[in-house]
This record gives sequence, C-alpha cells and structure tokens, in this order.
Amino acid sequence: MDDDQQDTSRDAFRALLRTQRVWDTELPAFDPATAPDEPLPLFHRWFTEAARAGQPEPHTMTLATADERGFPDVRTLMLHDADERGWHFASHATSRKGRQLAARPEAALGFYWATRGRAVRLRGRVLTVGAEASSADLHARSTGALAAALVGRQSEVLSSTAELAQVSQAAWELARREPGTEAATWTGYVLVPHEVEFFQGEEHRRHVRLRYRREGDSWVRELLWP
Repeated sequence: MDDDQQDTSRDAFRALLRTQRVWDTELPAFDPATAPDEPLPLFHRWFTEAARAGQPEPHTMTLATADERGFPDVRTLMLHDADERGWHFASHATSRKGRQLAARPEAALGFYWATRGRAVRLRGRVLTVGAEASSADLHARSTGALAAALVGRQSEVLSSTAELAQVSQAAWELARREPGTEAATWTGYVLVPHEVEFFQGEEHRRHVRLRYRREGDSWVRELLWP
C-alpha cells in the first residue's frame, strides 16, 4: 500500500470512528443514595437489569493481570458466579493468565453493559477455589466447555489449524462419551475485591460514579468525579 492509499484508509477509519454513537438509548437514572451498604447486591441488580434489557452476553467481562515484570495483560472471559466470597471465573493454571496469577495474585475485572449505559470495575486479590470446586464448576457447564478444557494447551503456540481441529474433535468425542472426565489443569479462581466501582452514564455527561472501598470488615461508599 502506497502513502496515498494509507492516508485514505486512515482518514476513512477516523471518519467512521467519529460517527459512532454512544448510548443510543434512554439511560436509566441512578441515585447513589439508594445504593446498598455492600456492592454485591447492587451488582446482582445491575446484572439482572442488563440481561432483561437485552444486553448480549452480560456475563462476559474483561480480566486484567500483570506478569512477573509488572507488564499488564487483558482478555475477555465469562463470569461463573458472584457471591459472598467474590467474583468467580476459571481457566487453565498453565495458561498465560494462570501463570500470571500464580506470580502476582491480584487482578482487575471490568463489565460493560451498553444497553443501560453502565459499567462495573473491581480490583482485588485472586484466590484459587481448590480442585474439588474447580471440577464441580467445569462439569456443571456444557459439553463444549468440557471439550475446550480437555483440549488444554491454552496460550501455547499452535502449529496449524488442522492440528487444532484434530485435537478438538477428539476432545469433543471424549466429553460426550465420558462427561465426568477431569481436565487436570482446569482451575477455578475467585477475585476478592477491595474496591468496586459502579458507573452510570448520563446524557449530559454528568456520569455517576459510586465506589465501594473496603476498610476492615466494612465498606466505605464514596462518589467520584466523572
């Protein structure tokens, strides 16, 4: 591609980028004075409202970690639960995220629900839930989830898509034939937050940001400038 073509492509991208709308819907009001004393009930409520509003895949979230040198990393994965222990997810202990969490067991989570103009951010310590709970979580999910876990090798270099197809097919057949098969490195994690922020978008950019911050055994609520 010559310089003129690159300039044209760049200009077209910028023009398209600037025409994208944000929250092309009526946004709900959020009065932080009505928020509960702890973040979990509010998260449950916002998640339910996002799902009922038709938010695609409201259980997807962004997980940010750092490696042993402190370099950040980020990816999208699924929430498995949110309870009094924390926010749950799972992966292979041998994956990149698994290795990073072993070296630095702290992370951040991010949820974005465009149908409501809402986001939730969490920061905290990450713990493993143990082999029994990890196995129960995996086997409560779909055959496809088990097959993917049985494939393993997550984050390793792949020699070809043909190899992936072959290994994946074998994993699917095993998962259907023996649904109780264990995936040795599959690990459940729980993020125990020390900070949870709820963001509500507002039409005039007077966004509401409510942060819960852990102090001892209780939570402190505070508003942040948008």
